[in-house]
Amino acid sequence: MEQLAEVFVELADTLVDEFDVIEFLETLATHTATVSAAASAGLLLADPHGQLQYMASSTESVKLLELFQLQYQEGPCLDCYRMGEPVINTDLNEADDRWPLFAPRASEAGFQSVHAFPLRHRSKVIGALNLFSRDAGRLEGTDVRIVQALADVATIGLLQERAIRNSEVLTEQLQAALNSRIVIEQAKGALARMHGIDVDAAFALMRDYARSKNHRLSDVAHGVVTDPSSHEDLTARR
Repeated sequence: MEQLAEVFVELADTLVDEFDVIEFLETLATHTATVSAAASAGLLLADPHGQLQYMASSTESVKLLELFQLQYQEGPCLDCYRMGEPVINTDLNEADDRWPLFAPRASEAGFQSVHAFPLRHRSKVIGALNLFSRDAGRLEGTDVRIVQALADVATIGLLQERAIRNSEVLTEQLQAALNSRIVIEQAKGALARMHGIDVDAAFALMRDYARSKNHRLSDVAHGVVTDPSSHEDLTARR
């Protein structure tokens, strides 16, 4: 319970004007995986045209599965977003009929069960939060409510009061987040090559640097991609 309280406090601290959307969503994915005892978590958001886009994940393996869902338009996040309802306690070994492409791919990645929760404000669904487990254990009622509460916090963070009043602001905010995601992926790849590390470690390196310097993660990523010399203490080979 103490850990859960700390999670909500940390997430609430980001709900300010001009907060870093990518950092917020990455934090949400990481903490949701931890408090739910799931192995990994991922998050998709709808773009201005209503198409889901990858935004965050707690591990690289889940990022690849989220991208697979988007490419083949099949999987729990897609169902959750379309229906606006949670998809929970789905055994991947028994889901071939439901997701003939996605279920085997997720099983091959080492996962046995999957869950998805809508990011929803009233009747508007803006995305989905995905959980992947390496065992067939079930999410019980309390766990389901906790994860949905975290998804609701994410929705509140994205649909700030000014964005609720002005749909144009919301559209701009989501599009900016999507653009930032592309730059962050490029920066992760660049740092991985520079330091001879995997992309998960590269992301951790960049995020820790951003936090230590009190910079926005997206700004650091942009600097790494456009002018590595502007962040020599991060990009210099070790």
